[in-house]
Amino acid sequence: MTYRRILAQVVAGLIPVAVLVFAPEAGAQPRFESPLSSDFDSIPRFIAGALRILIIVALPIISLVLVYSGFLFLLAQGNQRKLTTARNNFLYVIIGAILILGAWIIATLIGGTVSQLTR
Repeated sequence: MTYRRILAQVVAGLIPVAVLVFAPEAGAQPRFESPLSSDFDSIPRFIAGALRILIIVALPIISLVLVYSGFLFLLAQGNQRKLTTARNNFLYVIIGAILILGAWIIATLIGGTVSQLTR
């Protein structure tokens, strides 16, 4: 695909979002009907719910990959190349966990601040 075609598709995809976000009724907050639950009736609540689901799914996966990393350390048996692979795997799992949990914490803090400011 050419650069112009990709740009045109991105712009075409953003137009409905811009209309929903920037053209609400006078004095009304933008609301949408969620097929999932009535708890997700605003965009901040939807984002908070999506991050909560991400955490629920990511934590068991992180745990399993940490166990796998431990097995890599055990199976290395002093082989320098395998130890480097196990160390890198462990490092990447920890970095990923920090990023996921950090995103959740930052989103929670921003959501709390915004909700206090809008009261």
